[in-house]
Amino acid sequence: MQRESLMNILFIYSSLFIGLISDGNESAYRGEIDRLVSWCSTNNLELNSLKTVEMTVDFRKDPAPRLPVILCDSPVSSAESFCFLGTTITKELKWAQNISYLTKKAQQRMYFLRQLKKFLLPVKMLVNFYTAIIESVLTSSITVWFAAATARDKAKLQRVIHSAEKVIGCSLPSLQELYFSRSRRRAAKIAADPSHTGNELFRSLPSGKRLRSIKTRTSRHKNSFFPTAVSLLNSAPLAPR
Repeated sequence: MQRESLMNILFIYSSLFIGLISDGNESAYRGEIDRLVSWCSTNNLELNSLKTVEMTVDFRKDPAPRLPVILCDSPVSSAESFCFLGTTITKELKWAQNISYLTKKAQQRMYFLRQLKKFLLPVKMLVNFYTAIIESVLTSSITVWFAAATARDKAKLQRVIHSAEKVIGCSLPSLQELYFSRSRRRAAKIAADPSHTGNELFRSLPSGKRLRSIKTRTSRHKNSFFPTAVSLLNSAPLAPR
């Protein structure tokens, strides 16, 4: 039997619930929801079903229709996308919507950089402002979306960096350089932390000089964090574990 997998996400207030449905069997997923409702009731927490949404990620060509989740006697509405910790996630796991949001937000903050330039502040102060206020927006969750983003979307963000360079009058790290540095830093922390759930994905080869590559069957998986992080660490000297 062909394995079918779905990822379902529920928001309860500011909480996130993730469940995996395999081979069309939703019993485990719905059972977890029931236990969550029971736990909230026991702990005097009220769930607002009107502010709860469900997003189904399903890449099959002909997905079977699903029954809606019932929460507190009310059906949960289905969402095409949602914003989680400032990152917009769509059911197709594409990043154009998220990058458009980041670009707009960064462009708005460019106004303040231009205003500071009028006060003839030192270049170092302008760079510090850019790093804290604008670069922080451009790199929000960059380890998650950069590898899977299109060249066109990356160019939108890179244009903001070029605009900042013209205002400040010096070169700044490119978007790709920022992605490489943050991904390597994050991957190194996970590889050095045995308690992290993703630690086992950073396994050394018998030589101890490189990490074992993660096998991928789709470009979507290949461009996700862990496979790309392993490749990045393999391109740099491997720290002893």
